[in-house]
Amino acid sequence: MNTNKHLKPFLLLALIVVFSSCKSDKNTALVKVVSVNPDYFITDNIIGKITQETVKLDGTPTLCYVFKTNSRPSEHQMGPWCPRHIDDAKDKGGIWFEDGKVYDVDGHFIAELAEFYSDDQWKLFREDGSVKYTATQEECEGAAKPDVEEAYQNYCVECLPKYYKDQITTFTIPVTPVYTNREHRLGRGGLGVAFNGVNFDPPAPTHAILAAHTIAPLDDHGGHVNPHGGYHYHAATGSTKEVGQTDVHASMIGYAIDGFGIYALLDQNKNQPTDLDECGGHEDAIRGYHYHAGEPGGNEIIKCLHGIPGSVHVQE
Repeated sequence: MNTNKHLKPFLLLALIVVFSSCKSDKNTALVKVVSVNPDYFITDNIIGKITQETVKLDGTPTLCYVFKTNSRPSEHQMGPWCPRHIDDAKDKGGIWFEDGKVYDVDGHFIAELAEFYSDDQWKLFREDGSVKYTATQEECEGAAKPDVEEAYQNYCVECLPKYYKDQITTFTIPVTPVYTNREHRLGRGGLGVAFNGVNFDPPAPTHAILAAHTIAPLDDHGGHVNPHGGYHYHAATGSTKEVGQTDVHASMIGYAIDGFGIYALLDQNKNQPTDLDECGGHEDAIRGYHYHAGEPGGNEIIKCLHGIPGSVHVQE
């Protein structure tokens, strides 16, 4: 009896499995990675010093950079967010985003929200034209959460940095990132950090915000304040420190929490990459694997992580 013909399908299947496994491991091993450069951070924005500590990440002891900040930018002022009257120009308010587009939150935008969202329940202004906005810390905290308190529905949500000036954010980032083939989804914590020490946050929960007929504008720099994270960015608008590249590649704007660099969307010729993966990243010979920030109107700086993530902890 010739058993070879019966063994061939099994041998072929085994070879396919082995080849697939080796290919997956090989792809991971061949991804070029570049270590974090702590010199890129603005020293004056760091509390104390950037230290190195061995921390367990994904169950593995990993050498990490650990540093603390007050999450305050030094390159620009924070705000404004909400205009005070429907006659106010765009310099009195921030920005909002819808369907990938950015809109100035001026008085006219506030006055036309019912038409903008095709919903006559919107009315963020009073009969005298004054805008209903959260004017105190108590009001801010009643509105700046997914389950907006009824008293602050139909409000423009504005929380001021001075309410949380003593908050300290601790970042833990691998010194050398470790690329993985699997995606690491973004949690509620930060996804990365700008060179000024301000947190890059996951997408804003716009569904919950809009369901309560509220808006929580970003300032023109892509940031706003919430009670549990202080000032943070939901969009990269070119307001923060950038590290230029020696070629035409887009400038670097910070690090993801997994240690891979985050770069602006457009290169020096105003072109954007066309080969980004599901997380918003790709690889080149100089920078290794890295991410590109999404468009400001997209409510996503990056979509997920391809490296083993560190952590962001806010001490309130």
